[in-house]
Amino acid sequence: MDDHRLPTHVWVSAKIRQCNQDLVPAYVRHKGELQGGSLILKLDLFGKGCRVLTQARDLDGKLGWMSAFKEGLVSHEKAEDYIARAISRDPDVWVVEIEHAEGWHPFEGKEISF
Repeated sequence: MDDHRLPTHVWVSAKIRQCNQDLVPAYVRHKGELQGGSLILKLDLFGKGCRVLTQARDLDGKLGWMSAFKEGLVSHEKAEDYIARAISRDPDVWVVEIEHAEGWHPFEGKEISF
């Protein structure tokens, strides 16, 4: 598999800037490994709850996103518990939180379901 990705810290910084330019609140909740850390997205849909997406690869090796919860939207507490467990297992993971009523995010890749 030939992977020419940007270092994680550059990729995340660019996407945070894109959110800021679009007036969408976004911030890094946890900085992971600078070059190749994986990413967790916490999408805050305000009163509707949160979605948590984890970076994954599809069967062809292309980057995408997998929902951390089968039910999709979860409470802030459930999302935070998941994120805390993920960081304790892998401190190199990055966590980015984005606040958008419809769950929009600027990161490339389709949602993968297994």
